[in-house]
Amino acid sequence: MKMESIFQERLKRHHDELRWLYMELYDNGDMFAELCEQMYAYAAERDEDLRILDQEREQNPDWFRGNDMLGMMLYIDNFAGNLKGVRRKLDYLSSCNVNCIHLMPFLESPKGRSDGGYAVADFRKVQPELGKMEDLHQLAKECHKKKINLCMDFVMNHTSEDHEWAKKAREGDGEYMSRYFFYEDPEIPRRYDQTVPQVFPTTAPGNFTYLEEMGAYVMTTFYPYQWDLNYRNPRVFNEMMYNFLFLANQGMDIIRIDAVPYIWKELGTKCRNLMQVHTIVRMMRMICEIVCPGVLLLGEVVMEPEKVVPYFGTVEKPECHMLYNVTTMATTWHSVATKDVRLLKKQMDIVNGLPKDYLFLNYLRCHDDIGWGLDYDTLNTWGMREVEHKRFLNQYFTGRYEGSVSRGELYNDDPVTQDARFCGTTASMCGVESALYEKDEEKLSAAIRQDLMLHAYMLTQSGIPMLYSGDEIGQVNDYTYKEDVNKKEDSRYVHRGGFPWYLASRKKEKGTLQQQIFEGLSKLEKIRRERAVFRSDAAVYTYDVKDDSVLCILRENEEERFIGMFNFSDEPRTAWMDEPGTFENLWNGEALDLVNVALPAHDFLWASRKKK
Repeated sequence: MKMESIFQERLKRHHDELRWLYMELYDNGDMFAELCEQMYAYAAERDEDLRILDQEREQNPDWFRGNDMLGMMLYIDNFAGNLKGVRRKLDYLSSCNVNCIHLMPFLESPKGRSDGGYAVADFRKVQPELGKMEDLHQLAKECHKKKINLCMDFVMNHTSEDHEWAKKAREGDGEYMSRYFFYEDPEIPRRYDQTVPQVFPTTAPGNFTYLEEMGAYVMTTFYPYQWDLNYRNPRVFNEMMYNFLFLANQGMDIIRIDAVPYIWKELGTKCRNLMQVHTIVRMMRMICEIVCPGVLLLGEVVMEPEKVVPYFGTVEKPECHMLYNVTTMATTWHSVATKDVRLLKKQMDIVNGLPKDYLFLNYLRCHDDIGWGLDYDTLNTWGMREVEHKRFLNQYFTGRYEGSVSRGELYNDDPVTQDARFCGTTASMCGVESALYEKDEEKLSAAIRQDLMLHAYMLTQSGIPMLYSGDEIGQVNDYTYKEDVNKKEDSRYVHRGGFPWYLASRKKEKGTLQQQIFEGLSKLEKIRRERAVFRSDAAVYTYDVKDDSVLCILRENEEERFIGMFNFSDEPRTAWMDEPGTFENLWNGEALDLVNVALPAHDFLWASRKKK
């Protein structure tokens, strides 16, 4: 079938709903017609290999839901210098069992005002030192040859003040001013501020920035140099979709839509999670399915699992293919500090109770800080008050709490409220850094054990596990960012250090830190990949073992019953249980009975038995 016929068939499936939603939002038939014309143009520009991939994935729409999916997020410059360097390191990534690479922001952004790449000055150019758009295209081709998927960030909410639109708006061009939110009357920004929460009250207070040369305020939800886009203007939606499709045509498999709950603004509201946001995301999903159905939407929605559910849409009208499991990440580290898994268990029960169509991306840490947005209503009933508990967590993970082995730094520390977020690598949070500094082999062994336990727990969760580059070899915090004038004020760079290739070369030297973590993770990943009980369609539950320091997760399908146990305490614990039948210890192959199982400090057990 010719490409034009395929396009028309896909368009026919979605045309009526897409037009209805577009007209409901914009009531502009000419702009809708232009959108359809451009959709066809971008579909026609897709490489032949991408069109073949589109058709294969249309025939197998659950291609990303298997137990073989394993991702890794990385910064191009830190990992390999530039895009060509990443191409040369694909064999290493394959050796990590990774088949999905999330490239952290790489589009052109101004030095010193980039917000880590999230202040985009040009959606069609790569940051010069990282390469060119053609290099991205070639990287995608090489990744596909190795069955590796490529993921990137699409920053929808705002542009850099250096973007062409912003420059023309600053010159007073009305067409481009209408693509942002400009107000000469200070009363309107004041009224917005009455209902809109501030994202960074200490480093970027307020939701507007005053531009003296214009005598006007512009909306800047995140930082003064990031100007919020006005999606009430259909030209903004159309042009941003053209940027989206251009990037999809470079060979992207997954596109992460950044800060999606913020993209629609309404005076008198919180400007978060408004109904129109879902209309836009639903239209994006349909545009994808018409032009590039092999591309997945990953939504960044930083809320509790039960509150992010609307961003999946419905079975009949889906929105995002997958979402980040943000809250569980923060609760995991709360559990490490408190040695108490009750809140984690409660949240996992909520996630496990959602329909199997809802797919989450799971991780121990990401490129950003860890914010302590925990369920304080529940924690209060256990005597953990919000202000005091946040202070405890930050003291614990910076190593200022007695008995803590963690090391890291605070981010956006508010001296008045004493509220802050936290930054650090997984290994440093587990005690690897402090053990190396103290040259304490016993502490290092305990830190490695905790690191592997947490990764085993993450791999047991339902969804797609995402590693952070460097965690596979136990990379610790990098404090050299303080010597860089463009980074020294942003403590998030403490866990964004350059990849230590000299240490990665030791991953096969028996007994080294790198070898123990790398081979331990590889073993876990191999077990997960080979057993269907880890597929996203398996039933998943938590299992009460009568000890608040031990998390127990049960997975099962028609053939197999799997039980994972994870001791979050630094002391030996017992999982009180009496499971019928003989199980296999998947780590060492030994047979065992699951009756009141003793778990060493920060240890885990993966056990399985076949059903008769």
